[in-house]
This record gives sequence, C-alpha cells and structure tokens, in this order.
Amino acid sequence: MFKLPCLVIPVVAALLAATGVQAQSWPTRPVALVVPQAAGNSPDILARVIADKLSRSLGQQVYVENRTGAANIVGTQAVARATPDGYTFLFATSASLSTNPHTFKKLPYDPLKDLVPVALAARSHHVLLVNPNLPIKSLAELIAQEKAKPGEISIAVDSERNISGLIGQTINRRADIKMVLVPYASAANSIQDTIAGRVQATIQSASVAEPFIKEGTLRAIAVAGTKRLASLPGVPAIAETLASADIGGWFMVMAPAGTPPAIIQSMSQKIAEILQQPDLRERAPTLGFDVDIGPLATPAGAHGFLVKEVAAMGALIKEFGIEPQ
Repeated sequence: MFKLPCLVIPVVAALLAATGVQAQSWPTRPVALVVPQAAGNSPDILARVIADKLSRSLGQQVYVENRTGAANIVGTQAVARATPDGYTFLFATSASLSTNPHTFKKLPYDPLKDLVPVALAARSHHVLLVNPNLPIKSLAELIAQEKAKPGEISIAVDSERNISGLIGQTINRRADIKMVLVPYASAANSIQDTIAGRVQATIQSASVAEPFIKEGTLRAIAVAGTKRLASLPGVPAIAETLASADIGGWFMVMAPAGTPPAIIQSMSQKIAEILQQPDLRERAPTLGFDVDIGPLATPAGAHGFLVKEVAAMGALIKEFGIEPQ
C-alpha cells in the first residue's frame, strides 16, 4: 500500500487545517454576487431576493453587482478571473454557461474549467406575448396568420442565439413557418416596441412579462416548455400545440475555479436552505421561477446538470445550423 513520506504528511495536514479554518471564519467581509445582465432583468430579480436572504444567513452583506455586456460574457469572464477566495460568486444564466460555448468561436472562459458549480438556484420560464390589438389569442392562431401572410409576424427576442431566440426558432421549425426574429439589446426596448406595435410579438421571461400581462398591455398566448405555469394557468404550454418545443432557462450560482471546497459547500448549503423557505417557494412561481431544485442545489448535482445542459444545447444549436461567431 502506498504511504506518504513522513515529511509530506504534516504539510498536507497543515493545508487541510488552514482550509478548514478559512471556511469556518468565512465570510469576514461583504460578498459579491455578480449578475451578467442588467438590473430588472429576470436573473437580477431572483438574485436580489437570494442575496438578501444570504446576507441574513451569513451575517455579512451579499450584494448584487450587475456586470453587463456581450451576451453575458463580461460578467461571467469577470468572475472566472476573480480571486478564488469565496468573496466573488456568479449568478450565471443558462446562456452564459450552456449556449455561449457553442455560439462563440473564442469564448474567454470555459464554464466547465474556469468556474465551479455551487448550486442550481432556479429554472425560469418564458412567455410568448402579442400586442393585444392583434386578433390573436393562441399560438395556433399566430401560426395560422403567419402561414396566411408569410413574413408578416415579427417577434422581438434577446438574440437568435439566446433562449428567447432559440424558442422562436423552435416554433418556426416545428410549425414550418418563417416569423421574423428581431434581436433587441434590452428587454425593456423589446417590450416597448411590442406594445407600440413596431413588432407584433415578443418572448420574455415570465418574471419580466408579468406586470404587462396584468395591466393588459401585452397578451400571453403560450408558455415555453411542456407545462403551464402556476401564475398563468390559463395560458397553454407551447408543447400543447407543437411537439418537442421544450426550451427553458435556468440560473446557477458559480464560483471561480480554485475556491476552497469548504466555502463552496457552505454557500451551497445556505442556498439550499433558502430555496426551501416557505415565503420564497410561495413567491417564486408568481414570478415565473421554479425553485423546487432538490439535489441540484448541491455542487455535485449542479455539476451533473451543467454537463448535460451543455451537451443538449450543443445538439440543439447544431440542429438549427447556427455557426459560432
């Protein structure tokens, strides 16, 4: 049986002890939770709720830092290059971790090497919305109108390569239609243009779309995925009209590679506890989030989920013929 040299054993023990002490004393100062999208967008909304609860649980402020730009790359890269000391975490979007690796030729980070999963925080849901002045009240009617007058329907999306754009492409392919996908830099502008009638429809996260649906300035006609949302029980899932249209977003807390495992484990445990809190579990569905994550809130569970999602998104992007840029 292999034995460590006598001089090595004390060194290893000292390193382990130092890591344990570091984890026990952590955190001793504020912790940054970087969101790679603008304030008010879907990930920012949930990140702020979780950050507030983490601040109370950890006894130190956990503050949200919005680092936007370049399809989530700016914020994600910043965390990947941050000092791995447990004071910088990423509230990553599915686009930053599973889509970007397949759509950019030279991505300045590797989500499976430069970052370490802490916990899956939530799944998010997207809604297909139309201008309420249109005589369209269902996805079937939207498809029928587009087939009757090809190219008449324009849909505002974040990008053809991100979640809303991929949902739009899926509808086009499964329904054999050619709605025009119009990329927008911000959700606010795409919503404003849909309300104004410059485009006929938009695909937005449920958390962002909810107030516009309530006030009647946008009409929800379908929910992306295979099941209806608790907050929109009367809105059918896309899969009720078209087969194999199951694309959804999700958010995962990540740390820079090299962050002490004990700190990652501690952060993961705190997040898992927060996701079980009754007030969050009651509020999340009304915002379009699913926080019933279970074992995916662990580092190991989140890592397995991430590996599968990266592969699945790669297959989908290949099917759509999207070439990396």
